[in-house]
Parts: sequence; C-alpha cells; structure tokens
Amino acid sequence: MSSQKNEKMEAIISLAKRRGFIYPGSDVYGGLSGTWDYGPLGVTLKRKIMQLWWQHFVESRDDMYGVDAAILMNQKVWQASGHVDTFADPLVEDLKTGERLRADHLLEDAGYDVEGQTMAQLDELIKQHGIKSPSGNELSSVRTFNMMFSTTVGPVADDKSVSYLRPETAQGIFTNYKNIVDNFYPNLPFGLAQQGKAFRNEISPRDFIFRSREFEQMEIEYFVRPDNWQESFDALLKDIYDYLEALGLPSDKIHELDVPEADRAHYSEKTIDLEYDYPIGRKELLGLAYRTDFDLKNIQNASSKTMEYMVKGTNERFIPHVIEPSFGVERVLMAVMENAYWFDEANDRIVMKFPENIAPVKYAVSPLLKNKPELVAKAREVYAALKKKYGNVMWDDNGNIGKRYRRQDEIGTPQCVVIDFETIEGDGTVTVRDRDTTEQKRVKLDELI
Repeated sequence: MSSQKNEKMEAIISLAKRRGFIYPGSDVYGGLSGTWDYGPLGVTLKRKIMQLWWQHFVESRDDMYGVDAAILMNQKVWQASGHVDTFADPLVEDLKTGERLRADHLLEDAGYDVEGQTMAQLDELIKQHGIKSPSGNELSSVRTFNMMFSTTVGPVADDKSVSYLRPETAQGIFTNYKNIVDNFYPNLPFGLAQQGKAFRNEISPRDFIFRSREFEQMEIEYFVRPDNWQESFDALLKDIYDYLEALGLPSDKIHELDVPEADRAHYSEKTIDLEYDYPIGRKELLGLAYRTDFDLKNIQNASSKTMEYMVKGTNERFIPHVIEPSFGVERVLMAVMENAYWFDEANDRIVMKFPENIAPVKYAVSPLLKNKPELVAKAREVYAALKKKYGNVMWDDNGNIGKRYRRQDEIGTPQCVVIDFETIEGDGTVTVRDRDTTEQKRVKLDELI
C-alpha cells in the first residue's frame, strides 16, 4: 500500500535529512505537515534539475518564451478557470477524533481501484466495504473540499478582496498569452514556459515530497493550430523523454499511460501520463495534455478581450489550441533520488549515483593529511582553481580519507581529488577517486583544472 513506506524509501528519507538534502518544514517547532525545507545539497540538486529543464525546453529552442507570473492573481482568474467550483478532493472525517482524511486514499490503501469515481461512488464504496479510519473509527459521508489556499488582498477583508495562492502555474501563463502575442507576435506554434511555486491545501499530504502543500512546477503552454495539434503533441512527448534521459532516469522505470476519457480532466481531449516506479509504487511523474481552446476561450468570455491569433500576412483569425507538458519538480527530484540510491554490498557503503551533470557536488578536494601544512596549502590552491571553474566544488578535510570517501559517496560526488606527497614533490599529479567504482588514478593537475 502506498502509505507504507518501504525500506528503500525510509533509507532515502533518512539520508536526505542526515546529509542536508531535505528537512521537514518548521522542524525545530514540531513541523508543519506537507511542507519541506531544502538544505544546501537539496537546493543545488533541485536547481540543477530546473536549470536542465529550462535549457532543454526554453533556451535551446526558438519557439519558447519564458514568463514569471505573480503568485497572487485576480480572483476572476480562478473563477473563469473553474478552480473555485471544481478544484476539490473527496473529504471524510473520523467521527470520533475529527481527523480529516482523503476518501480515495483510504480506498486505495485498502486495495480498491478508485480511478474516475465520483464523490457519490466513493461514498458508496466506503459504506459497502466498511472502510474505517486509521484509528478504526467510523467515517462521515464523503464531501468535497476545495484545495485552494484563500487569502485577502488589501486592508479590507470582503468578497472583492479575496485572492488565492495559485494551485498551479498554468493560469499565469494563459493570462499573459495576449501580452506575448501583442509584444512579440510569434509564429505558431509557440510556447510559454514558467517555473514557480504552487500551493494546494492537501487533506492528507504523504509519501515524503511526492504529495505536499507547497511545491514547484515546470509547465509549458504550447499554442498550436487546431488542425495539427497531434504533430506538436508527439514532438513534445519525445522532448520529454529526452529530458528524462538527461536526468539519468532509466526507460524501464517509466511507463506511458493514455488516460481514458472518464479519468481525464474536463478540459482535456487527450492526456498522456508518464508514471514512474517509485519505492511507494507506480505513480504519476508528469503529464502531457491536449487542452483544446478551453482556457483561452474562458478568458475571452470572462474578460471580454479577444484571445484570437491572426496569422501573419492573412486575415485568418482563430483561438489557438493548447498542449501542456506539466512537471512537478519534487516528483522529478524524488525519482532522481530513488534512481541514484544504491547500497554497495561489496563495499558496505551507500552511494547516490547522480549523473555528473546534476550532481550537487562535482568534486571534493582534500589534503591526504590535514596536519601537514604543505599538503593543505596545495590542496587549497587546487580547490580554489576548481571552485572558480565549476562552482559546485567542496572542501573536505574532516576525518580520515576513508571517512571522507564514504561521506562523499552518500552525497553523490562523482570524483574526490586528493593532494598527497607525490603532488608536492613535483610530479604535478593528484589522486582522483571514482565514486561508482572506487578506482583511483593519478591525473595531471593541468588536465584536471
């Protein structure tokens, strides 16, 4: 069952806290469920995943434009998009303790398939099978719970001042569609890309960072002619696979699900979910949806401003259709950490086998002995040169060399550079130790730097 974290998941969570990747949010005050803080290594890994995405989908293309919309938006945005009325999860309450729980999660944990079930159907399943709360108590009837965090803007709290922390980044892209068309007049097809925070008031956040209340998204809205959406859909799907390969995720852990009509979002005419074999089970990693003209048409109707695109050199006008690749950063990061985690039984060590292009630390530099000033001075010189060139380089002289290697293995450093007596005696080489094989070789400093 997905709520039962297996040994590998527990080991990853332990390592994440022990080595400064991810901490429980507000931990010193007892925590706040569904929130997570990123330590020095975690924030670097996260940024590298996001930078690789930006380079892959935006900077390397000439049909993509970046935007960064405000988190707080006019309430009309969420009314027109349907979020105010429909962005809800099925809620039940423990009648004895008052604990609030997700009805679909309780049924899934009991082994029932609830894909596409309505609130009424979930309620019937719970009653039919006698599903209880985790405490063994009776449950209330299923009701809807809107997941948006609401707030007020300005000094007066009334209906007009209501706003929401955005539950997705997509609507910020759609509201800027007209600005980009008016300012840049791009040829179709073209895309708008955004990375940023989103917030959902999850009833029962769980499974580490897989389902949380505050997270980051990487999304594209790709605007196309209605008659050739399939071509762009297929091309974006291929680009997604290329990105996942660049992250080092193996193809045999990624599964393509053509979502049936009954399970698709109301705006989607076609959705492909890519699922990943996490330690918690096969779960959604990301989605690719054909949203037709649903969003732009709603904006046009609600704002009375035209969202039509006029083809250059013609009088042809129409509302473009949209294809949306949507990535959750934390879900990608969790897949990267799961794939990297390796217990090397032969050498009794834990290794995070991050691909070199996203490893939080590229090199760790050490003097063989930290009580030898000449070794330390030379090691500092090498460290400074590598740091200047690569940035993500760590100095490590804590403990003996074996302990340093083990520590660097656990944070995924591909190579450790050790300055020893041969280095300072004039041969100009250092020892470079490989993370995955533990092999050591002599490398000329000039070649390294």
